[in-house]
Amino acid sequence: MNGEEQIPDGIAQRFRGFLPVVVDVETAGFDAQRHALLEIAAVVIRMAPDGRLEPAPAVHCHVLPFVGAELDPRALAFNGIDPDHPLRDAVPEHEALNRILSPVRKAVKNTGCTRAILVGHNAHFDLGFIKAAVDRTEFKRNPFHAFSVFDTVSLSGLMFGQTVLANAARAAGLGWSNSEAHSALYDAEQTARLFCTIVNRWNEFDPLRFWESGERLPAPE
Repeated sequence: MNGEEQIPDGIAQRFRGFLPVVVDVETAGFDAQRHALLEIAAVVIRMAPDGRLEPAPAVHCHVLPFVGAELDPRALAFNGIDPDHPLRDAVPEHEALNRILSPVRKAVKNTGCTRAILVGHNAHFDLGFIKAAVDRTEFKRNPFHAFSVFDTVSLSGLMFGQTVLANAARAAGLGWSNSEAHSALYDAEQTARLFCTIVNRWNEFDPLRFWESGERLPAPE
């Protein structure tokens, strides 16, 4: 075997070559083009030898508002972020993207995956802000799929009948801290635990593991 040949990780088989990476952003509003991106956290999902998913350690940073960014006071009151706080240790968008996305690219390569796929709670919101920052900074080699996501809102609704992140986490037995919520780091870590819990429980329901063999699910009778 060629010493440089990449041996696919089990997670590459599980999701058709996509590596799930949980992302949460905190922002100064709802419009990714106008409102500032203030905080990013990402958690790569990895597969244990027994096939169960587990979160890797998170990467996280605070972000300086881009020049001309709008700051909605209602959004800042909601997430509790003071963009001018001297201890925030925020960095420009391009540096923030490099800190977050470089480890993701490395994980994609190391697992033999082809792309990262963003996992989030209302995932298109997070993906939209990441893509807007990538465009503004002309950041190269964004590892995420341009539009496909895994949304834990839908998955939690299916598994637990809950769509609010706090309620879904409690239903999954993960607990929830209101005092820590609306931090990108805490929300990303909890969303990662939730996603892993859902997939791992699904595996218990489906012991045949059709994704490993490439077989089709049997047709309903």
